[in-house]
Amino acid sequence: MDMEMLSSAFEYAPAPESRSVVDIAPSYGLFIDGEFVEATGGKVFKTVSPSTEEVLSEVAEAADEDVDRAVRAARRAFEKWSALPGAERAKYLFRIARIIQERSRELAVLETLDNGKPIKETRDADLPLVAAHFFYYAGWADKLDHAGFGANPRPLGVAGQVIPWNFPLLMLAWKIAPALATGNTVVLKPAETTPLSALFFADVCRQAGLPKGVVNIVTGAGRTGAALVAHPDVNKVAFTGSTAVGKEIARTVAGTRKKLTLELGGKGANIVFDDAPIDQAVEGVVSGIFFNQGQVCCAGSRLLVQESVQDELLDALKRRLSTLRLGDPLDKNTDIGAINSAEQLARITALAEKGEAEGAERWSPACELPSSGYWFAPTLFTNVTQAHTIAREEIFGPVLSVLTFRTPDEAVAKANNTQYGLSAGIWSEKGSRILAVASKLRAGVIWSNTFNKFDPTSPFGGYKESGFGREGGRHGLEAYLDV
Repeated sequence: MDMEMLSSAFEYAPAPESRSVVDIAPSYGLFIDGEFVEATGGKVFKTVSPSTEEVLSEVAEAADEDVDRAVRAARRAFEKWSALPGAERAKYLFRIARIIQERSRELAVLETLDNGKPIKETRDADLPLVAAHFFYYAGWADKLDHAGFGANPRPLGVAGQVIPWNFPLLMLAWKIAPALATGNTVVLKPAETTPLSALFFADVCRQAGLPKGVVNIVTGAGRTGAALVAHPDVNKVAFTGSTAVGKEIARTVAGTRKKLTLELGGKGANIVFDDAPIDQAVEGVVSGIFFNQGQVCCAGSRLLVQESVQDELLDALKRRLSTLRLGDPLDKNTDIGAINSAEQLARITALAEKGEAEGAERWSPACELPSSGYWFAPTLFTNVTQAHTIAREEIFGPVLSVLTFRTPDEAVAKANNTQYGLSAGIWSEKGSRILAVASKLRAGVIWSNTFNKFDPTSPFGGYKESGFGREGGRHGLEAYLDV
């Protein structure tokens, strides 16, 4: 059999996940005090599927009065919820976790439709982690006296939480699970381009019998989020998103007694030493920047490779990129899905063009982009210097900047030469080298010989313009306790 016949014999057949497993209503209201209600002004916005640009549903846009209604509902619910024994609160969290597991197929399809990421990511990464976060924090609810924050630590009150579009349901879990475990009530605003899984979660709360007002969900754009952050009766603000909006939020809460955690942008360095297992490193580089189309705050968007193995690594990386499949996110074979919005695609495109204009060398595998939807081929830039815009600014897309180094000290200096400090990866056979380099990197999460591995028991957060505070693990409780 010649090679041509062989390759055609092993073509991938389409394997689309059925959309029929999830019911999307033509319109959704706001979830306030246990009920779906219309927005005061009757305003609505459309949410579209990034892979096809079809309108999925119409969603209520919360005005300031609606945010106030939601905060008042959360305040009323706080008294009884915070007075419950931790073991009783845990029962609700366990119920939520189990319902998420039972309904994970529906949620995975919904998330893929609304966000554009491949079904194998929502199904195999996002949903298991979402359930795991609720299980983990359910376990803490009756053990807060032993969490290291003193005897009988108290909840803060009403938590206002604003989450991004790149991991809509996972970011919800990161925020809501510790808030409820510690006895707080919640008003959450999902991103305007991905509201559907949060609204589905409202139904999960009802199914779990969660008392009314403990979780409220207000949909809308930046103005809705700003109203929630500025509301005088919110005790705690948690935000994940861009550094620019994070700075705005910090200005808004300055001078108030609100507790604040910010998880912002990143420009993570993935450092490959000459003794690294090359094939393993290539897989880590791919997952570091092409997972979720690079729309990840802790993405390994800067590859720092030791000069002596640069050619070998880049050859292997280009070969690997040529095997990635871009297309229908609902197809179980798809590796690269759609970019979340036209606005994000325009930003990625502009920054990639700037990289070329500044003299970096651009490469993408042969890649046919679908005719509708928002798509960007996986891209890497070589001949990048630290002065290049693409080495400094967060692109938030499937674009990798490759830089080189000669010594470990140079690798550390280049890795730390950023205003961000969220994540880093180190690839080496030597444990001593990994520990020595890791101790010098100014990043909140450092992976060794892997990348993008998450666990609810492990804290996550950054330094510098990547924000402050930690989510996950025992550390994640502190942001929701009066300590």
